[in-house]
Order: sequence, then structure tokens, then C-alpha cells
Amino acid sequence: MPEKGLFLQNVIAVVWDFDKTLSPHYMQKPLFDAYGIDEDAFWKEVNALPEYYKRAGITVQRDTCYLGHLLSYVKCGRLAGLSNARLREVGERLEFYCGIPELFERLRALLQDPRYAESDLRLEHYVVSTGLAEMIRGSRIAPYLAGIYASEFIEEPAGPDTDLSGVPKQGPISQIAGFLDNTTKTRALFEINKGVNKVDSISVNDTIPEDERRVPFKNMIYIADGPSDIPSFSVVQKHGGKTCAVYDPGSKTSFAQALSLQENGRVGFIGEADYSEGHATFMWLSRQITRMADRMVSERKNTFQSKVGKGPTHLPDEG
Repeated sequence: MPEKGLFLQNVIAVVWDFDKTLSPHYMQKPLFDAYGIDEDAFWKEVNALPEYYKRAGITVQRDTCYLGHLLSYVKCGRLAGLSNARLREVGERLEFYCGIPELFERLRALLQDPRYAESDLRLEHYVVSTGLAEMIRGSRIAPYLAGIYASEFIEEPAGPDTDLSGVPKQGPISQIAGFLDNTTKTRALFEINKGVNKVDSISVNDTIPEDERRVPFKNMIYIADGPSDIPSFSVVQKHGGKTCAVYDPGSKTSFAQALSLQENGRVGFIGEADYSEGHATFMWLSRQITRMADRMVSERKNTFQSKVGKGPTHLPDEG
């Protein structure tokens, strides 16, 4: 059991979905563009895979079966030589909504206020995505992220007689190392919550009292675009955090989807995926961060005062 005071609990975490939240496109778009692959045709094939494999009695996961299909494209030569290094390189071409990445610096500056700096309050950003971790690592936002939870590939798998004390061989990707789907995204939230990403000796299944975790959910903000993020929205809201569904500016369908989430109590706020200074989503984020920071400072002062025994004072002369 972790000792009392294991974490300072001085972190506000903003957790982002990626596709249609930070970027107006699916992140695989620049990859397909680089190799001359028809994006629509690829996703049409992916959408047909569950029914195709079902005929052989095989159940595939709809959120992540595209990963195996990418490997099929590598194997047949349409994505010839695709390596993790190449994915990072292509990640440099990822496009973002207005205000990104400038938003990260502007939000960080909020906690430079002396009221918060004295308490060493910190802001951390995370991406939790069903997309490709290496592409995010190669993108313009990577320097601003405290952690990336997404799908990854192995290049050269270890065989039965491989010297496991050595370094894995490099080459084209050939095996799925790990993945996130829209349900297991919640596991990532609990890892951030418990500090698994910061302390190697802690696992997500370890029992840590909620009031002793590194980032209490009440100090967490989750931002995503659609119904597939309902499990994550629910976890954060249930435990006192803040949630926002963003929609593509100018898209009636995207707006209706976000509005439906708000009307059904799934999220606390909806706003355009435009993070420019002065726009509603920017102002909402700034407001939530400063409100959390004010509460954290107040809680610290109250805790400090409750633990300080007042010394004796001179009594007034009753004569």
C-alpha cells in the first residue's frame, strides 16, 4: 500500500483524443498520401473486415482491426518498408485545428501566476488515441505532451532463440505491440490518475486510495469529439472531472453529435474545435484550469492550517 503523501497532487491533466479533436483528419491521412493509397478505399475495406472474418468464425475488434490491415498493406508492398522511424517522419505532416499548438503555451502560462507558482502547480497534456503513437511522437505537438497512449508496432519480432539481452532489430513493422480501443482508453485514464506513467513500481491494478492518487479525477479535463468516447467521458465526469465535446466548425452533423452528448448529460460543455485565443473553447479551458488551480491552492491552505496547532496568546487584562 502506498504511503500517505506519495504524490504532491499538484498536477492538472488535460487529456485529449486525437482524430477530429486536435486534428481535422484521421491521422493516417498523411501516411496514405505519402504512399499514394486511396484513403476511402482503405477504410471501406476495414469496415468490411468484421463481417468477412465472421464467416470463418473469427471475431475482430472494429476499433482496431485497421492495424492488422495496415500490416497487410506492408506485407503486400503497398506500404513497402514502413518502419516506426518512417511513421514518425510522416507524423511531421499531421495537420491541426486552429490554435494548435499555440494553445499549449498559452494554457501553461496561466499557472505562472504567483498565486499558483508558489504551490508549484503544474499542467500536463496527454493524448489517448486509437491511432498511431509513433505518428504522434513525430508531430508538432509531441514536445508539449507528458504522455502518449496509442497503438504501437514491433518491427522485427523476437524469435525462440533470440538473445533477449540485446537490442531489437529494426526493419518494416510486422507485428502489433499494443493498442487502445474506445473502451480500453479508460485504462489509460486510470494510469494517469494513479501515476503509473511516472512511477515504475505502480501498476494500474494496484490499490491506491482515491485521495492519494497522483492526478485525482477532479483535477482532470477530458476533450474528445464523439460518442465513441462516452466510456472515457463517463469515467471523468463520475469522479468529478470536467468534460468537453468539440465539433468541427461549419459541420452541422458534427455539431449535432456534440449537442446530443451534452443534452444526454455525457459532457459538461461543447465547443468548436478552434482553440484560438478568444474563442469559446479556449476560454472554457482557461476557465476550468484556473478554477481547478484556485481550488487546489485553497485546499492546500486549509490542510496546512488544520495541521498547525496555535500557540498560546496573551489574554486581555480583565481588571
